[in-house]
Amino acid sequence: MKPSRKLQWSLALLALTATLAAARPPDQDRRDRDRRERVERPERPDRARPRISIDRAVAMAERQFNARVVRAETRDGVYVLRLLNDAGRVWTVRVDASTGAIQ
Repeated sequence: MKPSRKLQWSLALLALTATLAAARPPDQDRRDRDRRERVERPERPDRARPRISIDRAVAMAERQFNARVVRAETRDGVYVLRLLNDAGRVWTVRVDASTGAIQ
């Protein structure tokens, strides 16, 4: 009994797909993703480099607010700090990385 034409085409397409998938290097997806990220988020040479470190920003905020920084992250040239005081109050402050101004 001969397989139907539809089945033959399906098997041929499946074999071709498997061959093409195997021919792609295993880390190609990572390289493609990295390339897209570089295109989507290019370096901005006009942005000033941070003049103060995140450690210095944390020390300044802890001293000014008499609290402990429990989380720190950087977003677009601004350090976002989450503080906790002895009374259990939690709040967020922002420190400009280029000027050190606390907002």
